[in-house]
Amino acid sequence: MQPTKEMSGRQYGLDWLRIGAFALLILYHIGMFFVSWGWHVKAAEPVTWAEWPMMAVNPWRLMLLFVISGIVSRALLAKLATPGGFAVSRSMRLAVPLLAGMILIVAPQPWFELRNQGAYHAGFAYFWTHDYFEFGASRGTPLPTWNHLWFVAYLWVYSLALAGLAALPDGLRARLQGGFDALFRGWRLVILPIAWLVMARLVLHPSFGETHALLDDPYGHATYGFAFFFGVALARSAAAWDAIARNWGQLLGLAAVDCAAFFAVHGLGSGNSGWTFVQPLARSVLAWSAILGLLGLAQSRLHRDGPVRRYLTEAIFPYYIVHQSIIVAAGFWLTQSGAGNALSFVLILLTTVLGCGITYEVVRRIRWLRPLFGLKSLSPETRTARNPVSYTRT
Repeated sequence: MQPTKEMSGRQYGLDWLRIGAFALLILYHIGMFFVSWGWHVKAAEPVTWAEWPMMAVNPWRLMLLFVISGIVSRALLAKLATPGGFAVSRSMRLAVPLLAGMILIVAPQPWFELRNQGAYHAGFAYFWTHDYFEFGASRGTPLPTWNHLWFVAYLWVYSLALAGLAALPDGLRARLQGGFDALFRGWRLVILPIAWLVMARLVLHPSFGETHALLDDPYGHATYGFAFFFGVALARSAAAWDAIARNWGQLLGLAAVDCAAFFAVHGLGSGNSGWTFVQPLARSVLAWSAILGLLGLAQSRLHRDGPVRRYLTEAIFPYYIVHQSIIVAAGFWLTQSGAGNALSFVLILLTTVLGCGITYEVVRRIRWLRPLFGLKSLSPETRTARNPVSYTRT
């Protein structure tokens, strides 16, 4: 595939990259059970060495998903023809599973968390019917909650904003795309986003942190909102794709070198105010070079179809919706049983994969359940063409 030409048909490389990014996210959340960082439930003894590979992917794993989501959203917008149709479609595929997930899928997570802290002793049924919908934080954690489904909430809001942009006059939208093409050309494709990420890390993160609470998360929007709308514009920028395709190997090399530097800065700069600028710079270079490099790798080396891709392209979103509740539940019971870390990792991994697989196999066969997990309603078109959306630049 030549990225300098118009994209036509489905871009299988982006599908594989999206699948891989969600799989990495699931593994990352399994890792959160074992490392010393705060999470919903924790292993009795932390595995500190696991923090290093998790640090290597932390700066870019979520931003990559938002960039891919922006690219896909541009294709869906073209397919659905009208901004209103796009907004309705995105609401059905994002807001509905978000609401269902908060009510049903995520609810066990705070129950296990409170039980793990010794702060709650009643059963889950009582918790769900009496305490989960308190719309407060009397026990130290907001209830109800969306936990890991914050990604879906942000993506839905960004999609509605994109629908608003799509309603602008054609000439203005063309100028916006032209401005992106002119701004992010050549070396600026790499340098300017890194500068933006460094600024956000220096200016916003110290004051606001990263809350995932939507309304009070300026740092999150400065990074993830930027990534999403960058992906939207990138979808139709032949010059940017051409640069990524030519340089993806060097970009991944830069990411590898900077990852080593990021580790060194983290180790040497802990508690040292002199590293205030160096740490965000190392983090941002790692994040952006990895994202561009992986996009180029996917487009250049992963453009291939097969039954595994066709299956996982649809399955991965239901996997994402249920995976964390499975991890939290398995981790809680394994901690209670006194299982060691090695056994716990194997059992959590197997339980998560099996639980996600069973959930998807059940959900995809039941018409009324499909929308609750972000799947299209069953129709003759759905049965005969599982991947109707292409990434065509139109």
